[in-house]
Amino acid sequence: MSQYFELHPHNPQVRLIRQAAEILRRGGLIAYPTDSCYALGCHIGDKDSLERLRRVRGADRHHHFTLVCRDMAEISRYARMETWQFRLIKSATPGPFTFLLPASRETPRRLQHEKRRTIGVRIPDHVVPQLLVAELGEPIMSSTLLLPGADLPLTDGQEIRARLEHELDAVLDMGHCGLEPTTVVDLAGEGIEIVRQGRGVLPGTATAGNRP
Repeated sequence: MSQYFELHPHNPQVRLIRQAAEILRRGGLIAYPTDSCYALGCHIGDKDSLERLRRVRGADRHHHFTLVCRDMAEISRYARMETWQFRLIKSATPGPFTFLLPASRETPRRLQHEKRRTIGVRIPDHVVPQLLVAELGEPIMSSTLLLPGADLPLTDGQEIRARLEHELDAVLDMGHCGLEPTTVVDLAGEGIEIVRQGRGVLPGTATAGNRP
């Protein structure tokens, strides 16, 4: 049965964040709020917890998972960027955007899109993931909490716990945080492609499809 952490809506308790980070370190799978909607998260280095995440999401090897990062330096460690890509991401973060980029050599193959060898990266504008990655000292492997066959992600902490209490190790409930997932921006090609229009509006999308 999953642990249930009821977080303060403005100042989440540090002790609960530390407990959640320790659950991740031990290979646990958690649900947590972000600046778009609730997400599932696991440790970047734990193969078994990633497979658990895949099962909950019903995701195959072609699914783009996301590394939730602290800053641009951390993104640069796991993804390869040219100057124009770096500038675009920096101008739009922190915020509700996921960027697809070529994975670096430091990114384990199991985390990459099987065919494209790309990885999703993002820096959320939300205190909970910011505190979690700071406590961990490394990114969280993450995916929208959208169950197989569902049109919308789960957004109520109690419902998440009730439906997934045997699948998750912890639920971090900070109240409703939205139903709209991130905007997914593919930067792995020659230009900008909006793969999924979500909560964020990317600056300069009038030039989408063209390299800046």
